[in-house]
Amino acid sequence: MKFRVERDVLAEAVTWTARTLPNRPPAPVLAGVRIEATQEGILNLASFDYEVSARAEIPADVSEAGTILVSGKLLAEISKSLPNKPVDFSVEGTKVSVVCGASRFSLLTMPVDEYPSLPLMPELTGVVDGQEMTAAVSQVTVAASRDDTLPLLTGVRIEIEGEKITLLATDRYRLALRELTWSPTSPEISTVALVRARTLNDVSKSLGSSGEVNVALSVGNGVDMIGFEAGGRHTTSLLVDGDYPHVRRLFPDETPIHAVVATQPLIDAARRVALVAERNTPIRLNFAEGQVILDAGQGDDAQASEALESTLVGEEISVAFNPQFLLDGLNALGTDFVRLSFTHPNKPVEFTGQESLDGEDSKHYRYLLVPIRFAN
Repeated sequence: MKFRVERDVLAEAVTWTARTLPNRPPAPVLAGVRIEATQEGILNLASFDYEVSARAEIPADVSEAGTILVSGKLLAEISKSLPNKPVDFSVEGTKVSVVCGASRFSLLTMPVDEYPSLPLMPELTGVVDGQEMTAAVSQVTVAASRDDTLPLLTGVRIEIEGEKITLLATDRYRLALRELTWSPTSPEISTVALVRARTLNDVSKSLGSSGEVNVALSVGNGVDMIGFEAGGRHTTSLLVDGDYPHVRRLFPDETPIHAVVATQPLIDAARRVALVAERNTPIRLNFAEGQVILDAGQGDDAQASEALESTLVGEEISVAFNPQFLLDGLNALGTDFVRLSFTHPNKPVEFTGQESLDGEDSKHYRYLLVPIRFAN
């Protein structure tokens, strides 16, 4: 096998393909990136760990076709460090030679015949705008659990009904919901998938800038898989198995009290006040007519407080939140104002965004946060 490829093109493709390689692969060959050079002048790069696969296609000047398997992370590090010149690959026995300008590397190859077959992309299900997908996924994954002992809650539930997609995630302390539209191949489609939040977040960031993203779902027939494709890059992932909890019912039907605050000033104030909040201690928000007072710390410990303008509909109310969970929700909103809707000081609080102080709130993104009980 022998080919020449542009350094930047190679580095980007290898980095993207190797990004999901496991740190402790169940088999040594799964630490590799498979590179196939075709007579048509195409390099196919692939990685697979039996759960997530990634493939990229890039142009190359191929002198001799062939297939090799090399350490993915090592090749990614090397390709990023090479000078900005064409890169020449050639195979010599069990080693592959990488030459770029005055830089030369010799890498051991892995037994390519031991590499597992890559999963096929499922049939196309629909097309979604990449930028909107990236924004929606980032808003929802903040609420997904990082605790691998609860695998169901590390996933994002994707509900598809015709042209509407709903993303849901929860870690039991907060719940995020985001709705967006897409173009399905069948207007009658109705299905549900549970995708690992880590995988979905990674895919949305890496493919979202490519314009439209093709989404392919395979549900049933013994294999449940989701695939994404954009800009010559393909990735597939097995779905998380299990019944996701019925979380939609947690959103309140009515909220007799709500307050509206400018989002960025609230974020800034919460960050400042949180500086004195020791681990596992909350920020308290006291809402009264015309203002909200944030405070943290008590007794002989360091204390902080700050007042902001706000509007209040209903009776005065005080709540306390985990500082990071509060900031996660506020940062995810992306609107000038935030509406906090209450039913009771100890009941979950719904965060929604609105564009003006007196406007209506949008239900496209909803963030539900469980308050922390505190002694008055």
